Amino acid sequence: MMGLGSAIGAGLFLGSGAGIQAAGPAVLISYLLAGTLVIIVMWALGEMAAANPSSGAFSTYADKALGRTAGATIGWLWWLQLVVVIAAEAVGAAGLLATIWPSLPVWLLALLFMVLFTVINLFGVRNYGEFEFWFAIFKVVAILAFLAIGAALIFGWLPDVASPGLGVIFGGDGFAPNGIAGIGAGLLVVIFAFGGTEIVAVAAAETENPGASVAKAIRTVVWRILVFYFGSVLVIALTVPWDSPALASPFAAVLSEAKIPGADTAITLVAAIALLSALNANLYGASRMIFSLSERDEAPHALQRLSQRQVPIRAVFASVAFGFVATVLELVFPERVLPVLLNIVGSTCLVVWGMVLLSQLVLRRRADREGTELPFRMRGFPAVTFIGLALLTIILVLGFFSPATGIQLLSTLVLIAGIAAAAKINARRRTAKSPTAP
Repeated sequence: MMGLGSAIGAGLFLGSGAGIQAAGPAVLISYLLAGTLVIIVMWALGEMAAANPSSGAFSTYADKALGRTAGATIGWLWWLQLVVVIAAEAVGAAGLLATIWPSLPVWLLALLFMVLFTVINLFGVRNYGEFEFWFAIFKVVAILAFLAIGAALIFGWLPDVASPGLGVIFGGDGFAPNGIAGIGAGLLVVIFAFGGTEIVAVAAAETENPGASVAKAIRTVVWRILVFYFGSVLVIALTVPWDSPALASPFAAVLSEAKIPGADTAITLVAAIALLSALNANLYGASRMIFSLSERDEAPHALQRLSQRQVPIRAVFASVAFGFVATVLELVFPERVLPVLLNIVGSTCLVVWGMVLLSQLVLRRRADREGTELPFRMRGFPAVTFIGLALLTIILVLGFFSPATGIQLLSTLVLIAGIAAAAKINARRRTAKSPTAP
């Protein structure tokens, strides 16, 4: 449920329309390609997490496979992405609710959300997980209801509502109105929407039986996310023209076609809850990542302090502090702070997934060479891992053909270089203090 909580957010309820506008109905190809990559990455991550559960997850695995600088760089990069996204989700949820109840100040709602979810994350992983479970259940029920209504609309089962048939998806400008370039642009939108699934591996360290629970979570999260995403986008593509302005809120557009009263309000509430669920999951992930970095001497040791509930309390506060500052700045200077920050960290998931695949390639070969038994093994290794790396390379190349995405990728690369330089300086500091340190 934590994987669903992080991955099923605004990227599905609001962002899926952007993918359809970029690629037309051919965005379904984008989802199939991105879904294949997600499956491969999750298999690779599950193999490593089951064998070595750690709150640092892919950062720890990169450390073991590619060296300490690589591990520290990917850990700090992911943490920065999450703390920026936390602020964006608080402001976004507040803005959505303010459209329903205009008397509620956006600044007050955003700060209340930040405080509320900080408190929830201080209660311990069991209570946090229970809260996230119900959040995710709400989203799943909403999506299932949407899929049922969409199917009824498509097959003409709704009274006094004509079925759109196949004219929307195959008529007009055709299946792929913007050609290969559109599919590539849609692919990038889809990839960013799938970001967050990797939080499953972070949570593995706090489960009772990581070997079994991680393998089960990987299998179920992957197919559920693909069904929910692909199913929802298929319904939207079949019922709403790809160039319709209504795709700004794609779920509401479908419900309006089905003549469901109160569709806009219902979807706005669902989207707000989806954002808050993702905020909750991302605060958890950020706090555990910086806690792991502290344990490995890649962040201040003070962040290792645990509460009586075994919660890294200072790591939680450190993670939420950036979010508070970014939230306040965004509210004071609307549309000037968060867009810049999000542009810098927007491509982080591609880098994280690339590190996951490279780390799994190294660690799996090492385990096979040493005869180490693994609780969960990726099938088709190493061919499947290489397929994942090839897909990732194609996506990166396509990204540079779009000016907006190209700038985003370059910004992320500059950020990575800065973090890597800082990690290298930190490593030299450790060596100077202790000549025998690794």
